[in-house]
Amino acid sequence: MTTPASTTPLAEPAIARSLNVELLALDLNTCTRCTGSRASIDAALALVKPVLDAAGIKSRVHLRVIETEEQARQYRFVASPTIRVNGLDIAPALHESHCDSCTELCGCAGGTSCREWHYRGETHDKAPTGLIVEALMRAAFGERTTERLSAVQGDAGSEVPDNLKRFFAGTAHTAKAAACCEPAVQETCCDPVEKASCCGTAVGEECGCQ
Repeated sequence: MTTPASTTPLAEPAIARSLNVELLALDLNTCTRCTGSRASIDAALALVKPVLDAAGIKSRVHLRVIETEEQARQYRFVASPTIRVNGLDIAPALHESHCDSCTELCGCAGGTSCREWHYRGETHDKAPTGLIVEALMRAAFGERTTERLSAVQGDAGSEVPDNLKRFFAGTAHTAKAAACCEPAVQETCCDPVEKASCCGTAVGEECGCQ
């Protein structure tokens, strides 16, 4: 006896109307890990564009430079660089290592660590193009899941990791010193007793401060 085929239609995978790709980073000018990950995003989108176009799916890329602890809390930013597709971090786990570029930027004691990427048994300093392609395809045609969300990124308003606090403190101090010691700045910077720590010169020497 032949069993008739089921007349129940198969569930079709959900297809996203758009893909929002976010790159959040401490720096997008000199940090090789961040600029390299940005290039990987461009390469991944170029590869999947024909498929997305055929399905009528639009993609948008948002670049965000995180400059303060307040911004880190606002965007649930716990590691640089972070890539999210439709709000979900593409990395299944968080791995970090010492970053020479960002350590030089902040000049902070202890240095700064940035994200490294583990993909198919290898470790990468920048986001692998293949990992981004998989994330884009999963977001576009796969089942949306938030299971990995809490494992990688914090909640809005959550505590900022010490690693990022050091970076923000270091860059803020560097910016203050640069502005303080600019010759055009007069009578608006630090008090004379603060000159040594602010400008790196002995109290009483000319540095553009009061």
